[in-house]
Amino acid sequence: KMWCFSNICYFSLEIQLQTQSGNILVFPMEGSHWINMDILLQALHSRGHNVTIVRSSQSWYIKDNSTYYSTYTVPIEIGFEREFISRTISEIIDFQRGALPLTSFFHLAVGMLGTLTEAHRGLGEFASGMLDDKKFMRMLNDTKFDLVLTDPCWGGGIILAKYLNLPLVYNVRWLIPEEAHLSIAPSPISYIPNMRSGLTNQMTFFQRVKNMIYYVVSQTQKHLVAKKVYQKICDKYLGPNNDFNQLLIDADIWLMRADFVFDYPRPTMPNVVYMGGFQCKPAKPLPQHLEEFVQSSGEHRVIIMSLGTFVSELPADMANEIAAAFAKLPQKVIWRYKGSRPDTLGNNTLLVDWMPQNDLLGHPKVKVFVAHGGTNGVQEALYHGVPVVGLPVAFDQYDNLIRLEDRGAAKMLTLSTVDKDNNFLTAIQEVLNEPSYRMNMQRLSRLHRDQPITPMDNALFWIEFVMRHKGAAHLKPASLRMSWYSYHSVDVALFLGGAVLLMLLFTFFLIRCLCNAMCKPKVKCE
Repeated sequence: KMWCFSNICYFSLEIQLQTQSGNILVFPMEGSHWINMDILLQALHSRGHNVTIVRSSQSWYIKDNSTYYSTYTVPIEIGFEREFISRTISEIIDFQRGALPLTSFFHLAVGMLGTLTEAHRGLGEFASGMLDDKKFMRMLNDTKFDLVLTDPCWGGGIILAKYLNLPLVYNVRWLIPEEAHLSIAPSPISYIPNMRSGLTNQMTFFQRVKNMIYYVVSQTQKHLVAKKVYQKICDKYLGPNNDFNQLLIDADIWLMRADFVFDYPRPTMPNVVYMGGFQCKPAKPLPQHLEEFVQSSGEHRVIIMSLGTFVSELPADMANEIAAAFAKLPQKVIWRYKGSRPDTLGNNTLLVDWMPQNDLLGHPKVKVFVAHGGTNGVQEALYHGVPVVGLPVAFDQYDNLIRLEDRGAAKMLTLSTVDKDNNFLTAIQEVLNEPSYRMNMQRLSRLHRDQPITPMDNALFWIEFVMRHKGAAHLKPASLRMSWYSYHSVDVALFLGGAVLLMLLFTFFLIRCLCNAMCKPKVKCE
C-alpha cells in the first residue's frame, strides 16, 4: 500500500509539474532593465518553465548562451548602440551642471524629444526587421508560446504579442516617457506627481501648476513618439484598425516594480500586481579581497558608491571633488568607477570596475550608499535599510530619490551643486552623523518586508495564472476600451447640459407667453 501510495504521489507530482510548466517568450530591454528581468527569468526557469528570449545580434547584455533560457537571435542591430546611451548621459551631465531651472525645463520639453524619438526609431527599425523575417516569425508561431513577457519601455514586445495573438504580461514601472499608472489607472495630478517634476504628493497651488505643465509635456511626447514610430509599424503589420496606444494599455497583467512603502499611495487597477523589491535578497558572503577591505574599516565602517550601469565615469573636476571629499572621511569607501583615477583619491578609497551591490548593502559594516537613484539600487537600499546620498543623473532617478528624501531616508544633491561649496562632503557627513536617516530607512525596510507573500512569489503566481487561464480578461477594466470623452463623461455632461438648457429655454418662453396673454386683455380695457 505504501508503495502504491508513493507511486501515486510521484505520478501526481509529475503530472502537476508537466501541467504547470509553460513556454514563455520574452522581449526584454537592455541596461539596468535587463538586470531585473534576468532575475525574474531565473526564477521562472527554477519552476520548470521554458524561457525564450528575442535578442539582437548586437545585444549589450543578453548573452546568446545560457543555462536557464534559450534565444532567438535576430541578425539585425538594435537600432542604436550602447555608445548612444553613454553619449546621451554625458550630454545630460554637461547640460545639467550649468543649466538654470527654466532652461532645464525647455531642454526636457523640447531638446530631449528629438533624442527620445531617435532612440525609439532605432528600436522600431529592429521590430520591423524582426516582423519582416517570415522564417523567423513562422518559427515563433510554430513554437506555441503561452505568453509574451516584456518591458513596455520599448514598444516592440507589445506589437509582437499582438502579431502572435498571445497573452501579454509586463515587467514595468515606466512606459515610453511616463510612469505606468498614468496610462492605466485614474491619476489625479492634483496629488500624483508627474515624472521629472521633482514634486511629492503634497503640493502647493503653484506646484500643482508645475505638475500640470509637466503632465502636458509628457503626454505630448508620448503621443508624438507613438505616432512617429510605433503607429506606423502597427499600420503596416497589424492593420490600420490597431491603435498603438490602445495596445499599450491592453496587457493582461502589469507587474509593477514598486510598492506603497516606496511610492505614494494612489488609485490602481485589478490587473496591476505590485512586486517592488522582487530582485532583493539576503546578502551573500563578499569576495575575500572586499571582505578584508570592509573589515579593515573598524568602527567607522564603510561607504559604497555606484552611479549605475551607464555612468562609469564623471567629468574630471567633479570626480576630483568627490574623491577629495571621501579622503577627508574616516570611513573606508568602495567606489565603482571606470574613469581615470582622480588625482585627489585618498588611501581610504578603493576603486572597482564592478561590485556585488546587493551583498555590500546587506553587510553590517556598510553605513551609507551614494547612488544615482535607479529603481534597482534604491529598492535594494530600502530592503537592507541603508540610507542614501543621492546624485540623480537622468530618467526616473530624481523621482526615485525624492520619494526617499521625502520620507527622511535620503539626502539628495544635483549635478549643478555637487562640486560646489563642499556640498558633497556636507551631505555625506549629515547622513553619517544624523541617526534619523538610518532609523527612517530601517523603518521603511521593516514595512517593506512585512508582507504575506514575497514580491517574487507574487510575480511568479500571476505569470503562471495568465498561462493557466490564457490571459486575465476578467481583470481588465472597461475604461481601457472607452474613448476619452466617454471615460470622462464629457458626452453625458454635454447631453445633460443641453437638456437643462432646453428646459430653461422652454420655461422662459412659457412664462413669456403667459405674461403676454395676461397683459393683452388689460390693454384692450384701457
